[in-house]
Amino acid sequence: MRTDLVHALTETFEGHAQQTDSGIEFWLARDLQHLLGYSKWDNFLNVVSKAKTACEVSGHPVADHFADVGKMVDLGSGSQREVDDMMLTRYACYLIAQNGDPKKQEIAFAQTY
Repeated sequence: MRTDLVHALTETFEGHAQQTDSGIEFWLARDLQHLLGYSKWDNFLNVVSKAKTACEVSGHPVADHFADVGKMVDLGSGSQREVDDMMLTRYACYLIAQNGDPKKQEIAFAQTY
């Protein structure tokens, strides 16, 4: 993989990091979905489900790493509606990458990041 692409993907991932008021770093699943090359939410949720299983089996509390939240999105009509989302820790992002489709360039990069 080209060095400039690696640098760009790393900056993009780190650029989407957010923090709670108490300083906990997190990413939103709907942002990570696109960063990892998934266009359909349902396909991405399949990967998240596998990552949650891996988290549980490894002895980590799933709720500590995958927190369900709502997110307001703009509709074409100018109104908004709430959609499901998740706050993910760095560990959750790692597990999602490890359980993603390695044929996707973004997943292959994330698996080695």
